[in-house]
Amino acid sequence: MSTQTMPLAKAVTAGLRAALEADPSVMLMGEDIGRLGGVFRVTDGLQKDFGEHRVVDTPLAESGIVGTAIGLAMRGYRPVCEIQFDGFVFPAYDQITTQLAKIHNRSRGRIQVPVVIRIPYGGGIGAVEHHSESPEALFAHTAGLRVVSPATPQDAYDMMRAAVASPDPVIFLEPKGRYWSKGDVDLDSPVPSLDDAAGPDPLGTARVARSGTDVTLVAYGPTVATALSAAEALATEGTSAEVVDLRSVSPLDVPTVAESVRRTGRCVVVHEAPSFFGSGAELAARLTEECFYSLEAPVLRVGGYHAPYPVAKLEHEYLPSVDRVLDAVDRTLAH
Repeated sequence: MSTQTMPLAKAVTAGLRAALEADPSVMLMGEDIGRLGGVFRVTDGLQKDFGEHRVVDTPLAESGIVGTAIGLAMRGYRPVCEIQFDGFVFPAYDQITTQLAKIHNRSRGRIQVPVVIRIPYGGGIGAVEHHSESPEALFAHTAGLRVVSPATPQDAYDMMRAAVASPDPVIFLEPKGRYWSKGDVDLDSPVPSLDDAAGPDPLGTARVARSGTDVTLVAYGPTVATALSAAEALATEGTSAEVVDLRSVSPLDVPTVAESVRRTGRCVVVHEAPSFFGSGAELAARLTEECFYSLEAPVLRVGGYHAPYPVAKLEHEYLPSVDRVLDAVDRTLAH
């Protein structure tokens, strides 16, 4: 059957498998991704099926992994790098922001570096330090990088194939707290096209996950489920909330969000990363510019705090919860 029910993590696996089958230049790189199948077993079985030259176990050296991938991409390969945890990406930050993001522009378009960097990110798994961070704003601030995050298994499958096919470098943020959330995946869905300039951007287009009329809740990655739960709770109180799944942090699909906000007049942006200088702040500013005469209240943000990610026993106090989203909605409806 082409449609199967699977967890988000296995949908990523299916997307990687489809990319490996479709293009011999695709290869996977990362620590323990081969024989072990990765910390979260996302690459389980791929080395066995495609060989050690296409699914490569690397040394524990993130800068080396990304630097090698850049060289491979310049020679015609399409490397997909796995960073084991979000907090481990920073040794490779220099390679990503000063090399990977800039080579296409530096070469005046002559050189493409189609590298995908997979990063399990976010909290909710009771992990130790450096295992629950949300660094998306750091990468979105750097021109030349796409920064995307799926919230559903179907999007994980489709967006992974589109990311591998993209001529641009892609930071692919996988919400590990939702890895085991299941959904239907159409394995025969067409590979999203990146060639049709007139069509929607398959890696940069938001979707309306739930329709509503009174307030717009904007989220991406792990907080889409939180926003949908909040919308369910609001419905019992007679408030109709529309939920928009951004899917992409860079580029931002402002038109889709703005269309929703012009109808509802109110907006709350939800993400796990700190609100301070975060992606929600950029979106709030853009919506204020574009929807000023439609807004009935300021755009509010619900996010992490401007503090180091706490120990596991306290992470439920740090992460956006349904109650915190409902409180923000109450404040915006009070205007």
